[in-house]
Amino acid sequence: MAETAFYQDLGDGRYASSPATAGPWSPRTQHAGPPSALLGRALRRFGGRTDLRVARITLEIPKPVPVGEVRVDVRALRSGKRTDLLEGELLADGEPVMLARAWRMAPSPDHTPEVRRQPPPPAVPGPQPDHGLSGAHNDGYLSAIEWRFLDGGTFDTPGPGAAWARQRIPLVEGEKDTALSRVLTLADASWAIGFEIDHRHQFVINTDVTVALHRDPVGEWFCMRTSTTTSPGGSGLAVGQLSDENGDCGRIMQTVFIG
Repeated sequence: MAETAFYQDLGDGRYASSPATAGPWSPRTQHAGPPSALLGRALRRFGGRTDLRVARITLEIPKPVPVGEVRVDVRALRSGKRTDLLEGELLADGEPVMLARAWRMAPSPDHTPEVRRQPPPPAVPGPQPDHGLSGAHNDGYLSAIEWRFLDGGTFDTPGPGAAWARQRIPLVEGEKDTALSRVLTLADASWAIGFEIDHRHQFVINTDVTVALHRDPVGEWFCMRTSTTTSPGGSGLAVGQLSDENGDCGRIMQTVFIG
């Protein structure tokens, strides 16, 4: 891959999107992972507070995000001593193409009990051939991430799925990524790891992604173990367990439109 980052910072909240942001459905529209991380980066930095951590972030995707110049705006809806609620927008040509809300919270006390400790995920597998999606644009986002599936899976394997993944390039040129931005770059792909509706024969797309973290993630590699529930006359609900190399750290939830 020739690109060296997903975005170039143009100043004043503006960013140039590289071809590496392009999603599987078109080279002209972004996968929701990189713009989610761009919004998350701004929400984490807002106000310069270091005493609060991002505990939950929900991203809404009202329309496709074009590969081009975008702008990030963030504001506080509620600001307190121990929690705050923030809202962000990603705009293209002045129109909102992604919305975000995040709760930042003060860390829990050290004596807080560890409840329902989850078993650790399987270790990161050894190197694998590049993974793509049948009939998709694979030269953008999918190639910018290193995927290592568990149990011989691929993006085309039906049923619940599990994979470790990490970025090959940084989110913003010249910057070192945080673990939070790495998680958000990956999270939108969670439901695709566990495709349970055949996207080649039925239209399926997620309209949102929520990441809830009971502790701060660490490192570069993250494991997503995902399953999707559907009902006739309803919609899809994809839920993924998120782990780093130290173990479970949160959940990913997505609403899936099925047409």
